[in-house]
Formats: sequence, C-alpha cells, structure tokens
Amino acid sequence: MNRDNLLHFYKYQGAGNDFIMIDDRANQFDIEANDLVKKLCDRRFGIGADGLILIRGHDGQDFRMVYFNSDGHLSTLCGNGSRCTVKFASFLGIIKNQCTFMTSEGALSAKIEEEEVHLHMPDVAAADPSGNDWFIDTGSPHHVQFIEEIEGFDVFNRGRQIRNEVYGNEGANVNFVKPIEGDKIFVRTYERGVENETLSCGTGVTASALIYGQQSGENPIRVTTLGGDLKVSCKYKGNGTFTDVWLIGPAERVFEGKIDVANL
Repeated sequence: MNRDNLLHFYKYQGAGNDFIMIDDRANQFDIEANDLVKKLCDRRFGIGADGLILIRGHDGQDFRMVYFNSDGHLSTLCGNGSRCTVKFASFLGIIKNQCTFMTSEGALSAKIEEEEVHLHMPDVAAADPSGNDWFIDTGSPHHVQFIEEIEGFDVFNRGRQIRNEVYGNEGANVNFVKPIEGDKIFVRTYERGVENETLSCGTGVTASALIYGQQSGENPIRVTTLGGDLKVSCKYKGNGTFTDVWLIGPAERVFEGKIDVANL
C-alpha cells in the first residue's frame, strides 16, 4: 500500500445525516475530483455518506467549509453538514465554542452548547405558496408539502417525481411534513444530489419549520426526523421574510480512518 494514496478522514453525523469530513487546511484535496468524491460516498464500495466536507483555511473567518453532495458535485448550503463541520473544527482545535465560517452562502456563525450545535442560518425570503405546497430557499431550494399520513408515505418515488418534473434539471429538495401537535412536526426529505431519502436534512427541516411556524404562530418549532430531533427558531418579519434563523441539534463524531484512494 502506497502511503501517498492514503486519505485520512473522519465520519460525522447530525440527526442521521452523515458526512465524510476531511481536514484540508493544506489544500491538497482536488475539488474537481468529482468521481473520487462519489466513490468515497458510495455505501457499498467506499466509506459511505450523504456528502463530503472539506475544512480549509480562510483569511477573514475561522475556517472555510466546502461541501459536496454524494453525487460528487459541489453543492449549496447544508445545514446538518454545517453543524457537523463546526463540531469537527472544535475537535481539530481550530475553534472553541463559538465561530464564524465561510460557506457557499457567505459567512455563518455558530456556537456549541453542551451536546448541541446552534447554527445561525442566512435570512430567508418569503415562501412562495401553491395550494398545499410551498417553495422556499433556506440556502438550498426546498419544496414543502403538508400531508396527513407520513410513516408509510412513498417519499422516494413522490419526491423524485416532484424534484424532476416540477423543478427540471436544477431540481429541488422535497420535504413532506406532518403536523403532530402544537409546536411539533414530522419531516421526511428527498434530497437532490443524494437522489434518495435521507434520515434528516438541515435546510429542509428549517424550510418546513419556517412555513409551519408562520402558518401556526408557533415559535420555536420542534422537528422529528427519521434520524433524530432538531429545533428551529426565527423572527417573522411583516413582509413574510424570516430573520435570526437558528437550526439547533446534535452533531457527533462516529469514527475515523484511512482509505487507499488508489483502490477506489
């Protein structure tokens, strides 16, 4: 085995949304290596993950986060991935309990309190309604549909249909939401780039909670996903926009290892 081919990685998960994390402050990872990223994220022949994240240095912020979907391509903001990245940066000693960092959507801030990461999300423009469906951009584009029965719902096929037929080549993430009680909802998400249902989606949870909260008057909103529980809080503006948006939940290191990329 050639040591030059060994890639040191860490595996993190946030509410079941899992990511390969790489300390790339030396800028050695080729960000155009789409095939390699896809292979690393493959659950049968690689490490397996919903996405891959690089931590790089940044002159104006504590660090820079570079996010790839599991299809191997650079993508827009990932909420759970951002929370995992903050926890990873703390593990590496880059930060302590607070930070600001650069993302595809600009600089974000976050803080770690006990076992939870509080991520300060970008402001969100007013949601666009269409019957029982909504479109909203929380750093990534999201379709939100409220349904009455969610446990046995065919998220994969219905989500794929909406993602492709409604939004075309660019696509959108598709969230199916069931109100449970008062300030609590259940969310399941079909993610573009992963092209499957994930156990949780941070920007999707945020999108769903913002719309539900605006309609119900509840704030903050507790969100249950297949992978765990999250919380979203915000301030509602009179013009329908959302400010001071926070995504709150756990982020955990699962394991670390080295993989020979020459064998992928």
